[in-house]
Amino acid sequence: MRELMRGIQPVRDTGRQQALEMEEPPARHVPPAFDPVVQSSRGPAQQAQIVMSFEGITQGGAVPPDTNGSPGVNGQYVQTTNFLYAVFDKSTGNVTFGPYYVKSLFQGFGGQCETEDAMSDPTVRFDRAAGRWIIQQIAGESGFTPPLFICIAVSTTSDATGAYYRYAIPYGNYLPDYPKLAVWPDVYYLTTDLYLNWNFQATSACALDRSAMLQGGPASAICFQTGSDVFHFLPADVDGVLPPPRGAPNFIVGNVSGSNHALNLFKFHVDFASPQNSTFTGPFAIQVAPYTVACWSDCVPQEGTSTLLYALGQITMYRLAYRNFVPPTVPATASQAAHQSMVVTHTVQNNDGSYGIRWYELRALENGDFTVFQQSTFAPDSNSRFMGSIAMDKRGDMAMGYSISSSTMYPSINFTGRAFTDPPSTMEQEASIMAGTASQSYSDRWGDYSSMVPDPADDCLLWYTTEYLQAGSQNWRTRIVSLRFPSCH
Repeated sequence: MRELMRGIQPVRDTGRQQALEMEEPPARHVPPAFDPVVQSSRGPAQQAQIVMSFEGITQGGAVPPDTNGSPGVNGQYVQTTNFLYAVFDKSTGNVTFGPYYVKSLFQGFGGQCETEDAMSDPTVRFDRAAGRWIIQQIAGESGFTPPLFICIAVSTTSDATGAYYRYAIPYGNYLPDYPKLAVWPDVYYLTTDLYLNWNFQATSACALDRSAMLQGGPASAICFQTGSDVFHFLPADVDGVLPPPRGAPNFIVGNVSGSNHALNLFKFHVDFASPQNSTFTGPFAIQVAPYTVACWSDCVPQEGTSTLLYALGQITMYRLAYRNFVPPTVPATASQAAHQSMVVTHTVQNNDGSYGIRWYELRALENGDFTVFQQSTFAPDSNSRFMGSIAMDKRGDMAMGYSISSSTMYPSINFTGRAFTDPPSTMEQEASIMAGTASQSYSDRWGDYSSMVPDPADDCLLWYTTEYLQAGSQNWRTRIVSLRFPSCH
Protein backbone atom coordinates (compact mmCIF):
# COMPACT_ATOMS: atom_id res chain seq x y z
CA MET A 1 0.00 0.00 0.00
CA ARG A 2 2.87 2.40 0.67
CA GLU A 3 4.06 1.92 -2.91
CA LEU A 4 0.59 2.05 -4.48
CA MET A 5 -0.34 5.29 -2.70
CA ARG A 6 2.98 7.05 -3.35
CA GLY A 7 2.20 10.44 -4.86
CA ILE A 8 -1.55 10.15 -4.25
CA GLN A 9 -2.86 12.84 -1.92
CA PRO A 10 -4.95 11.75 1.08
CA VAL A 11 -8.68 12.38 0.82
CA ARG A 12 -9.64 15.93 1.74
CA ASP A 13 -12.85 17.24 3.24
CA THR A 14 -15.30 17.73 0.37
CA GLY A 15 -18.21 19.07 2.41
CA ARG A 16 -21.35 17.31 3.50
CA GLN A 17 -21.72 13.87 1.97
CA GLN A 18 -24.58 11.57 1.09
CA ALA A 19 -26.82 9.86 3.61
CA LEU A 20 -26.67 6.08 3.43
CA GLU A 21 -29.83 4.08 3.79
CA MET A 22 -30.25 1.43 6.45
CA GLU A 23 -33.18 -0.90 6.25
CA GLU A 24 -35.49 -1.17 9.24
CA PRO A 25 -36.11 -4.74 10.43
CA PRO A 26 -39.56 -6.29 10.27
CA ALA A 27 -41.96 -4.75 12.79
CA ARG A 28 -42.49 -6.94 15.84
CA HIS A 29 -44.83 -5.88 18.60
CA VAL A 30 -43.04 -6.32 21.89
CA PRO A 31 -44.99 -4.75 24.77
CA PRO A 32 -43.22 -2.22 27.00
CA ALA A 33 -41.72 -3.62 30.19
CA PHE A 34 -40.64 -2.03 33.44
CA ASP A 35 -36.84 -2.16 33.68
CA PRO A 36 -35.87 -3.48 37.13
CA VAL A 37 -32.09 -3.12 36.66
CA VAL A 38 -31.78 0.59 35.84
CA GLN A 39 -28.71 2.09 37.49
CA SER A 40 -30.02 5.55 38.31
CA SER A 41 -27.27 6.36 40.81
CA ARG A 42 -23.90 7.82 39.88
CA GLY A 43 -21.93 4.83 41.14
CA PRO A 44 -18.41 4.77 42.61
CA ALA A 45 -15.73 7.21 41.45
CA GLN A 46 -14.46 6.48 37.96
CA GLN A 47 -11.10 4.68 38.06
CA ALA A 48 -10.32 4.49 34.35
CA GLN A 49 -8.23 7.39 33.07
CA ILE A 50 -7.83 8.78 29.55
CA VAL A 51 -4.28 8.13 28.34
CA MET A 52 -4.47 9.38 24.74
CA SER A 53 -7.13 11.49 23.01
CA PHE A 54 -6.82 12.71 19.42
CA GLU A 55 -8.82 13.46 16.29
CA GLY A 56 -9.68 10.64 13.94
CA ILE A 57 -10.94 10.84 10.37
CA THR A 58 -12.84 14.11 9.79
CA GLN A 59 -13.02 14.18 5.99
CA GLY A 60 -16.62 13.03 5.74
CA GLY A 61 -17.82 10.49 3.20
CA ALA A 62 -21.31 9.53 4.29
CA VAL A 63 -23.85 9.96 7.05
CA PRO A 64 -23.57 8.08 9.36
CA PRO A 65 -19.80 7.46 9.50
CA ASP A 66 -20.02 3.89 10.92
CA THR A 67 -16.92 4.67 12.97
CA ASN A 68 -14.74 1.68 13.80
CA GLY A 69 -11.14 1.14 14.85
CA SER A 70 -8.58 -1.27 16.21
CA PRO A 71 -5.07 -1.06 17.70
CA GLY A 72 -2.22 -3.29 16.57
CA VAL A 73 1.01 -4.51 18.15
CA ASN A 74 3.48 -2.28 16.30
CA GLY A 75 2.31 1.16 17.39
CA GLN A 76 -0.45 1.49 14.81
CA TYR A 77 -4.14 2.24 15.22
CA VAL A 78 -6.34 1.75 12.14
CA GLN A 79 -9.66 3.58 11.88
CA THR A 80 -12.39 3.08 9.28
CA THR A 81 -15.39 5.21 8.36
CA ASN A 82 -17.65 5.40 5.34
CA PHE A 83 -15.74 5.29 2.89
CA LEU A 84 -12.25 5.82 4.29
CA TYR A 85 -9.47 4.30 6.35
CA ALA A 86 -6.41 5.79 8.00
CA VAL A 87 -3.44 4.66 10.09
CA PHE A 88 -2.48 6.56 13.25
CA ASP A 89 0.55 6.45 15.55
CA LYS A 90 -0.73 5.22 18.95
CA SER A 91 1.92 7.14 20.90
CA THR A 92 1.46 10.55 19.23
CA GLY A 93 -1.99 10.46 17.62
CA ASN A 94 -0.50 11.59 14.31
CA VAL A 95 -1.87 10.31 11.01
CA THR A 96 0.88 8.24 9.38
CA PHE A 97 -1.07 6.95 6.36
CA GLY A 98 -4.19 8.29 4.67
CA PRO A 99 -7.04 8.84 4.92
CA TYR A 100 -7.57 6.88 1.71
CA TYR A 101 -10.65 5.28 0.23
CA VAL A 102 -11.10 1.68 1.36
CA LYS A 103 -11.35 0.74 -2.32
CA SER A 104 -7.65 1.69 -2.66
CA LEU A 105 -6.87 -1.57 -0.85
CA PHE A 106 -8.25 -3.32 -3.95
CA GLN A 107 -6.24 -1.61 -6.69
CA GLY A 108 -5.71 -4.08 -9.51
CA PHE A 109 -8.23 -6.51 -8.03
CA GLY A 110 -11.08 -5.65 -10.40
CA GLY A 111 -14.82 -5.51 -9.90
CA GLN A 112 -16.86 -3.44 -7.50
CA CYS A 113 -14.34 -3.77 -4.67
CA GLU A 114 -11.90 -1.72 -6.76
CA THR A 115 -14.20 0.62 -8.65
CA GLU A 116 -17.15 1.46 -6.41
CA ASP A 117 -16.88 4.67 -4.39
CA ALA A 118 -19.94 4.15 -2.19
CA MET A 119 -18.77 1.18 -0.15
CA SER A 120 -20.32 1.10 3.32
CA ASP A 121 -20.49 -0.51 6.77
CA PRO A 122 -16.73 -0.92 7.30
CA THR A 123 -15.02 -2.68 10.19
CA VAL A 124 -11.37 -3.33 10.99
CA ARG A 125 -9.97 -6.00 13.29
CA PHE A 126 -6.45 -6.96 14.32
CA ASP A 127 -5.92 -10.72 14.49
CA ARG A 128 -3.61 -10.87 17.50
CA ALA A 129 -2.59 -14.51 17.18
CA ALA A 130 -1.56 -14.07 13.52
CA GLY A 131 -0.45 -10.44 13.71
CA ARG A 132 -2.66 -9.42 10.78
CA TRP A 133 -5.18 -6.70 9.94
CA ILE A 134 -8.61 -7.54 8.47
CA ILE A 135 -10.66 -4.77 6.86
CA GLN A 136 -14.09 -5.41 5.34
CA GLN A 137 -16.80 -3.36 3.66
CA ILE A 138 -19.88 -3.81 1.43
CA ALA A 139 -19.63 -3.04 -2.29
CA GLY A 140 -22.13 -3.14 -5.14
CA GLU A 141 -22.64 -1.53 -8.53
CA SER A 142 -23.53 2.16 -8.08
CA GLY A 143 -23.87 1.73 -4.34
CA PHE A 144 -26.28 -1.09 -3.59
CA THR A 145 -27.27 -2.45 -7.00
CA PRO A 146 -26.57 -6.19 -7.50
CA PRO A 147 -24.35 -8.05 -7.75
CA LEU A 148 -23.25 -7.33 -4.18
CA PHE A 149 -20.13 -8.36 -2.29
CA ILE A 150 -18.37 -8.16 1.03
CA CYS A 151 -14.83 -7.00 0.22
CA ILE A 152 -12.19 -8.26 2.66
CA ALA A 153 -8.51 -7.34 2.81
CA VAL A 154 -6.13 -9.38 5.02
CA SER A 155 -2.67 -7.94 5.59
CA THR A 156 0.38 -10.13 4.98
CA THR A 157 2.22 -8.65 8.00
CA SER A 158 1.43 -6.63 11.13
CA ASP A 159 2.10 -3.42 9.16
CA ALA A 160 -1.21 -1.86 8.09
CA THR A 161 0.57 0.06 5.32
CA GLY A 162 2.04 -3.08 3.73
CA ALA A 163 0.67 -5.75 1.41
CA TYR A 164 -2.77 -7.36 1.54
CA TYR A 165 -4.51 -10.45 0.25
CA ARG A 166 -7.88 -9.41 -1.19
CA TYR A 167 -11.22 -11.23 -1.34
CA ALA A 168 -14.71 -10.56 -2.68
CA ILE A 169 -17.35 -12.68 -0.97
CA PRO A 170 -20.36 -12.82 -3.35
CA TYR A 171 -23.92 -12.33 -2.14
CA GLY A 172 -25.56 -12.10 -5.57
CA ASN A 173 -28.81 -10.14 -5.46
CA TYR A 174 -28.86 -10.02 -1.66
CA LEU A 175 -27.74 -6.87 0.12
CA PRO A 176 -25.50 -8.12 2.99
CA ASP A 177 -26.39 -5.25 5.30
CA TYR A 178 -24.65 -4.40 8.58
CA PRO A 179 -21.81 -6.96 8.21
CA LYS A 180 -19.83 -7.73 11.36
CA LEU A 181 -16.52 -9.59 11.39
CA ALA A 182 -15.09 -11.56 14.33
CA VAL A 183 -11.79 -13.35 14.89
CA TRP A 184 -11.81 -16.92 16.23
CA PRO A 185 -8.76 -19.22 16.49
CA ASP A 186 -9.56 -21.24 13.35
CA VAL A 187 -12.08 -19.07 11.54
CA TYR A 188 -13.11 -15.55 10.61
CA TYR A 189 -16.85 -15.25 11.26
CA LEU A 190 -18.93 -12.87 9.18
CA THR A 191 -22.58 -12.08 9.94
CA THR A 192 -24.97 -10.04 7.82
CA ASP A 193 -28.65 -9.13 7.51
CA LEU A 194 -29.88 -10.14 4.05
CA TYR A 195 -32.22 -7.92 2.03
CA LEU A 196 -33.74 -8.61 -1.38
CA ASN A 197 -35.21 -5.65 -3.24
CA TRP A 198 -34.92 -3.72 0.04
CA ASN A 199 -37.06 -6.25 1.91
CA PHE A 200 -35.57 -8.17 4.83
CA GLN A 201 -35.21 -11.90 4.12
CA ALA A 202 -32.93 -13.58 6.65
CA THR A 203 -29.87 -13.32 8.83
CA SER A 204 -26.68 -14.99 7.63
CA ALA A 205 -23.63 -16.34 9.47
CA CYS A 206 -20.58 -17.44 7.47
CA ALA A 207 -17.35 -19.11 8.57
CA LEU A 208 -14.35 -18.14 6.41
CA ASP A 209 -11.24 -20.32 6.26
CA ARG A 210 -8.83 -18.22 8.32
CA SER A 211 -5.81 -20.50 7.81
CA ALA A 212 -6.13 -20.32 4.03
CA MET A 213 -6.76 -16.58 3.98
CA LEU A 214 -3.65 -15.90 6.05
CA GLN A 215 -1.68 -17.58 3.23
CA GLY A 216 -3.57 -15.90 0.40
CA GLY A 217 -5.49 -19.10 -0.38
CA PRO A 218 -9.18 -19.45 -1.23
CA ALA A 219 -11.62 -17.95 1.24
CA SER A 220 -13.74 -21.07 1.53
CA ALA A 221 -17.03 -20.22 3.23
CA ILE A 222 -19.57 -22.34 5.09
CA CYS A 223 -22.77 -20.40 5.71
CA PHE A 224 -26.05 -20.82 7.56
CA GLN A 225 -29.05 -18.54 7.54
CA THR A 226 -32.22 -18.17 9.53
CA GLY A 227 -35.72 -17.37 8.40
CA SER A 228 -37.19 -13.88 8.57
CA ASP A 229 -38.09 -14.35 12.24
CA VAL A 230 -34.51 -13.66 13.38
CA PHE A 231 -32.91 -10.27 12.80
CA HIS A 232 -29.24 -9.47 13.27
CA PHE A 233 -26.42 -11.71 14.50
CA LEU A 234 -23.29 -10.65 16.38
CA PRO A 235 -20.41 -13.19 16.44
CA ALA A 236 -18.09 -13.58 19.43
CA ASP A 237 -14.74 -11.86 18.85
CA VAL A 238 -11.70 -13.09 20.82
CA ASP A 239 -9.76 -10.71 23.07
CA GLY A 240 -6.67 -11.54 25.08
CA VAL A 241 -3.93 -14.14 24.92
CA LEU A 242 -5.92 -17.22 25.90
CA PRO A 243 -7.92 -18.91 23.13
CA PRO A 244 -11.33 -20.50 23.77
CA PRO A 245 -11.34 -24.11 25.00
CA ARG A 246 -10.17 -26.50 22.28
CA GLY A 247 -12.95 -27.21 19.81
CA ALA A 248 -15.28 -24.54 21.18
CA PRO A 249 -17.86 -23.30 18.67
CA ASN A 250 -18.26 -19.64 17.93
CA PHE A 251 -21.00 -18.05 20.01
CA ILE A 252 -23.48 -15.76 18.27
CA VAL A 253 -26.02 -13.50 19.94
CA GLY A 254 -29.03 -12.14 18.08
CA ASN A 255 -32.74 -11.37 17.87
CA VAL A 256 -33.00 -8.65 20.49
CA SER A 257 -36.17 -7.32 18.80
CA GLY A 258 -38.07 -10.58 19.21
CA SER A 259 -38.20 -10.44 22.99
CA ASN A 260 -37.96 -8.11 25.94
CA HIS A 261 -36.62 -10.64 28.43
CA ALA A 262 -34.09 -12.80 26.60
CA LEU A 263 -31.01 -12.84 24.39
CA ASN A 264 -30.83 -15.65 21.85
CA LEU A 265 -27.55 -17.56 21.68
CA PHE A 266 -26.46 -19.70 18.72
CA LYS A 267 -23.46 -22.02 18.43
CA PHE A 268 -21.57 -22.32 15.13
CA HIS A 269 -19.18 -25.25 14.74
CA VAL A 270 -17.40 -25.45 11.40
CA ASP A 271 -15.51 -28.31 9.76
CA PHE A 272 -13.78 -27.30 6.52
CA ALA A 273 -12.42 -30.82 5.96
CA SER A 274 -15.93 -32.30 6.07
CA PRO A 275 -18.37 -29.40 5.55
CA GLN A 276 -21.37 -31.67 6.09
CA ASN A 277 -20.26 -32.02 9.72
CA SER A 278 -20.60 -28.27 10.34
CA THR A 279 -23.46 -27.35 12.65
CA PHE A 280 -25.40 -24.23 13.56
CA THR A 281 -27.53 -24.79 16.64
CA GLY A 282 -29.93 -22.64 18.61
CA PRO A 283 -31.50 -20.44 19.61
CA PHE A 284 -30.69 -21.02 23.26
CA ALA A 285 -32.58 -18.39 25.25
CA ILE A 286 -30.55 -16.52 27.86
CA GLN A 287 -32.99 -15.00 30.32
CA VAL A 288 -32.29 -11.34 31.11
CA ALA A 289 -34.07 -8.63 33.08
CA PRO A 290 -37.09 -7.24 31.18
CA TYR A 291 -36.58 -4.11 29.08
CA THR A 292 -38.39 -1.97 26.54
CA VAL A 293 -36.72 -2.00 23.11
CA ALA A 294 -35.59 1.50 22.15
CA CYS A 295 -36.96 2.94 18.94
CA TRP A 296 -35.26 2.25 15.61
CA SER A 297 -35.20 5.82 14.30
CA ASP A 298 -36.05 9.44 15.08
CA CYS A 299 -36.20 9.35 18.86
CA VAL A 300 -33.00 10.72 20.46
CA PRO A 301 -33.35 14.49 21.07
CA GLN A 302 -30.62 17.07 20.48
CA GLU A 303 -30.16 20.63 21.66
CA GLY A 304 -31.43 23.38 19.38
CA THR A 305 -33.13 21.28 16.68
CA SER A 306 -36.27 19.24 16.17
CA THR A 307 -34.29 16.54 14.33
CA LEU A 308 -34.31 13.30 16.32
CA LEU A 309 -31.53 10.74 15.89
CA TYR A 310 -31.59 7.01 15.21
CA ALA A 311 -31.16 4.72 18.22
CA LEU A 312 -31.18 1.31 16.42
CA GLY A 313 -32.78 -0.27 19.46
CA GLN A 314 -33.23 -3.71 17.88
CA ILE A 315 -29.49 -4.23 17.37
CA THR A 316 -26.89 -5.69 19.72
CA MET A 317 -23.96 -3.31 19.34
CA TYR A 318 -20.56 -4.33 17.95
CA ARG A 319 -18.63 -6.05 19.49
CA LEU A 320 -19.64 -9.23 21.29
CA ALA A 321 -16.30 -9.22 23.10
CA TYR A 322 -15.13 -12.68 24.28
CA ARG A 323 -12.43 -13.61 26.81
CA ASN A 324 -11.30 -16.86 28.32
CA PHE A 325 -10.17 -16.27 31.90
CA VAL A 326 -7.98 -18.92 33.52
CA PRO A 327 -6.09 -18.31 36.81
CA PRO A 328 -3.45 -17.11 37.50
CA THR A 329 -4.17 -14.58 34.72
CA VAL A 330 -7.06 -13.43 36.88
CA PRO A 331 -7.04 -13.93 40.67
CA ALA A 332 -9.08 -17.01 41.55
CA THR A 333 -11.62 -15.24 43.71
CA ALA A 334 -15.22 -16.37 43.92
CA SER A 335 -16.19 -13.98 41.09
CA GLN A 336 -13.11 -14.48 38.95
CA ALA A 337 -12.54 -18.24 38.84
CA ALA A 338 -11.83 -19.86 35.46
CA HIS A 339 -14.60 -19.03 33.03
CA GLN A 340 -15.51 -17.82 29.59
CA SER A 341 -16.93 -14.31 29.46
CA MET A 342 -18.73 -12.21 26.84
CA VAL A 343 -19.81 -8.58 27.14
CA VAL A 344 -22.27 -6.78 24.87
CA THR A 345 -24.68 -3.81 24.85
CA HIS A 346 -27.89 -2.60 23.23
CA THR A 347 -30.04 0.51 23.63
CA VAL A 348 -33.29 0.42 25.62
CA GLN A 349 -35.98 2.86 26.68
CA ASN A 350 -35.68 3.87 30.30
CA ASN A 351 -38.60 3.99 32.68
CA ASP A 352 -38.62 7.82 32.41
CA GLY A 353 -38.84 7.77 28.60
CA SER A 354 -35.18 8.58 27.89
CA TYR A 355 -32.77 6.03 26.43
CA GLY A 356 -30.03 4.09 28.17
CA ILE A 357 -27.51 1.37 27.49
CA ARG A 358 -28.30 -2.12 28.71
CA TRP A 359 -25.05 -4.02 29.18
CA TYR A 360 -24.42 -7.65 30.03
CA GLU A 361 -21.61 -9.89 31.12
CA LEU A 362 -22.43 -13.46 30.11
CA ARG A 363 -20.40 -16.28 31.66
CA ALA A 364 -19.93 -19.98 31.01
CA LEU A 365 -17.70 -22.82 32.06
CA GLU A 366 -16.03 -25.01 29.44
CA ASN A 367 -19.35 -26.39 28.17
CA GLY A 368 -20.27 -23.00 26.69
CA ASP A 369 -23.70 -22.78 28.35
CA PHE A 370 -23.81 -19.05 28.95
CA THR A 371 -25.99 -17.31 31.52
CA VAL A 372 -26.13 -13.72 32.73
CA PHE A 373 -23.50 -13.07 35.39
CA GLN A 374 -24.27 -9.36 35.73
CA GLN A 375 -26.36 -6.74 33.92
CA SER A 376 -27.78 -3.25 34.27
CA THR A 377 -29.17 -0.33 32.28
CA PHE A 378 -26.84 2.63 32.65
CA ALA A 379 -29.06 5.71 33.08
CA PRO A 380 -27.74 7.92 35.92
CA ASP A 381 -29.82 10.91 34.72
CA SER A 382 -32.45 11.84 32.12
CA ASN A 383 -29.99 12.29 29.22
CA SER A 384 -30.16 9.65 26.48
CA ARG A 385 -27.24 7.30 25.93
CA PHE A 386 -26.94 5.17 22.80
CA MET A 387 -24.53 3.57 20.28
CA GLY A 388 -22.53 1.87 23.05
CA SER A 389 -19.53 -0.43 22.79
CA ILE A 390 -17.96 -2.37 25.67
CA ALA A 391 -14.82 -4.43 26.26
CA MET A 392 -12.69 -5.84 29.08
CA ASP A 393 -8.99 -5.66 29.89
CA LYS A 394 -6.99 -8.72 30.96
CA ARG A 395 -8.05 -8.32 34.61
CA GLY A 396 -11.75 -8.20 33.82
CA ASP A 397 -12.12 -4.41 34.21
CA MET A 398 -14.68 -3.03 31.72
CA ALA A 399 -14.95 0.24 29.82
CA MET A 400 -18.05 1.30 27.90
CA GLY A 401 -18.13 4.23 25.49
CA TYR A 402 -21.24 5.77 23.97
CA SER A 403 -22.96 8.84 22.55
CA ILE A 404 -25.00 11.04 24.91
CA SER A 405 -27.57 13.70 23.96
CA SER A 406 -30.72 15.47 25.12
CA SER A 407 -32.87 18.48 24.34
CA THR A 408 -30.42 20.54 26.41
CA MET A 409 -27.20 18.83 25.27
CA TYR A 410 -25.39 18.57 21.95
CA PRO A 411 -24.48 14.99 21.00
CA SER A 412 -21.26 14.22 22.87
CA ILE A 413 -18.96 11.31 23.72
CA ASN A 414 -18.85 9.87 27.26
CA PHE A 415 -17.60 6.71 28.89
CA THR A 416 -18.06 4.75 32.06
CA GLY A 417 -16.50 1.58 33.39
CA ARG A 418 -16.08 -0.76 36.31
CA ALA A 419 -13.20 -2.52 38.02
CA PHE A 420 -13.69 -6.25 38.45
CA THR A 421 -13.69 -5.64 42.23
CA ASP A 422 -16.68 -3.26 42.07
CA PRO A 423 -20.11 -4.44 43.25
CA PRO A 424 -21.76 -6.59 40.54
CA SER A 425 -24.04 -4.91 37.96
CA THR A 426 -22.71 -1.45 38.82
CA MET A 427 -20.90 1.00 36.58
CA GLU A 428 -18.76 3.78 37.99
CA GLN A 429 -19.40 7.48 37.43
CA GLU A 430 -19.32 8.56 33.80
CA ALA A 431 -16.73 10.90 32.35
CA SER A 432 -16.52 13.06 29.24
CA ILE A 433 -14.37 12.16 26.25
CA MET A 434 -15.44 14.97 23.92
CA ALA A 435 -18.24 17.52 24.31
CA GLY A 436 -20.10 18.21 21.09
CA THR A 437 -20.68 21.85 20.17
CA ALA A 438 -23.39 21.39 17.52
CA SER A 439 -26.39 19.23 16.68
CA GLN A 440 -27.01 17.36 13.44
CA SER A 441 -30.04 18.88 11.73
CA TYR A 442 -29.34 17.76 8.16
CA SER A 443 -29.79 14.02 8.87
CA ASP A 444 -31.34 11.77 11.52
CA ARG A 445 -28.65 9.12 11.06
CA TRP A 446 -26.07 8.67 13.82
CA GLY A 447 -23.58 5.90 14.47
CA ASP A 448 -24.39 3.24 13.23
CA TYR A 449 -21.89 1.80 15.71
CA SER A 450 -18.78 2.65 17.68
CA SER A 451 -15.76 0.63 18.81
CA MET A 452 -14.17 -0.35 22.15
CA VAL A 453 -11.18 -2.70 21.71
CA PRO A 454 -8.31 -3.74 24.04
CA ASP A 455 -4.75 -3.07 22.95
CA PRO A 456 -3.05 -6.37 21.99
CA ALA A 457 0.33 -4.92 22.94
CA ASP A 458 -0.40 -4.88 26.69
CA ASP A 459 -4.06 -6.03 27.03
CA CYS A 460 -4.66 -3.16 29.47
CA LEU A 461 -5.32 -0.11 27.32
CA LEU A 462 -8.86 0.04 25.94
CA TRP A 463 -9.28 2.05 22.73
CA TYR A 464 -12.57 3.75 21.86
CA THR A 465 -13.71 5.69 18.81
CA THR A 466 -16.97 7.27 17.70
CA GLU A 467 -18.36 10.48 16.16
CA TYR A 468 -19.31 13.95 17.40
CA LEU A 469 -20.10 17.35 15.85
CA GLN A 470 -18.30 20.65 16.09
CA ALA A 471 -19.84 24.07 15.50
CA GLY A 472 -19.08 25.55 12.08
CA SER A 473 -18.43 22.18 10.40
CA GLN A 474 -20.72 20.60 7.82
CA ASN A 475 -19.54 17.10 8.67
CA TRP A 476 -19.23 14.84 11.64
CA ARG A 477 -15.83 14.45 13.27
CA THR A 478 -14.42 11.41 15.05
CA ARG A 479 -12.39 11.04 18.22
CA ILE A 480 -9.97 8.27 19.23
CA VAL A 481 -9.11 7.72 22.90
CA SER A 482 -7.32 5.13 25.01
CA LEU A 483 -8.36 4.34 28.60
CA ARG A 484 -6.55 2.52 31.37
CA PHE A 485 -7.51 1.21 34.79
CA PRO A 486 -4.60 1.96 37.19
CA SER A 487 -4.56 -1.60 38.57
CA CYS A 488 -3.89 -3.10 35.12
CA HIS A 489 -0.25 -3.28 34.11
